[in-house]
Amino acid sequence: MITTAAILAGGLATRLRPITEKIPKILVEVAGRPFVDWQLELLQRKGFRRVVLCIGFLGEQVEALVGDGSAWGLEVRYSYDGPRQLGTGGALAQALPLLDHNFWVLYGDSYLDIAYRTISDFFEQALVAPASVEAVKPLGLMTVYANRNKWDTSNVIFSKGQLLEYNKWQPRPEMEYIDYGAAILQAEIFQPQASSKVEQSAFDLADLYQQMVVKGQMVGYEVAQRFYEIGSHSGLEEARSFFEHRGSQEVKREK
Repeated sequence: MITTAAILAGGLATRLRPITEKIPKILVEVAGRPFVDWQLELLQRKGFRRVVLCIGFLGEQVEALVGDGSAWGLEVRYSYDGPRQLGTGGALAQALPLLDHNFWVLYGDSYLDIAYRTISDFFEQALVAPASVEAVKPLGLMTVYANRNKWDTSNVIFSKGQLLEYNKWQPRPEMEYIDYGAAILQAEIFQPQASSKVEQSAFDLADLYQQMVVKGQMVGYEVAQRFYEIGSHSGLEEARSFFEHRGSQEVKREK
């Protein structure tokens, strides 16, 4: 299993203001616990060993709370944006020295309870057994969900197990799937950026994903479990309801 994950958590979280004026989004309280607590607990339970938190605005608060990650049975390291925001792509490129060759990419505002080990195996199998002789060696995997614009704007065309199109900026009506928010990347996909020192510049990971899909460098994997996110006030309330309900069900089972 790929046991290292980068969590992108350096944004300003403007949609959650005023909550996020004094604390970073990943520390927002959800059902009595900071959101990062729920995330790290999940990753440890799923078999992860190391987490790299890519942080920026008020990131020192995250490091003060999480520390070295031992409280969750994880090794946690930190990559700071620096004096200016690098965007999701730039932040990840800067964190590469702390990551393995193959690593997961997650977002600091999403809770994704999926079969990470099974998906890791699927990607590693794709590396050694391409779909056809003409197939390009994959450099990444995108998890997708049949969202149909229900939880957010769909931005993926996925058909018969194939990732055909991804466009976060210009979604089209025929796009019924959404980028679920969990991906696997190989470090070498950032080599062009590194050679041109783009790792020190801001860019969005969505642009890199779009290029990879066009070039056939990214495979898709459909998941069935809906996602929970705290990127907006409505999403935060849904997440709170989910965790509170789950907590009450656990109490019932214990009784």
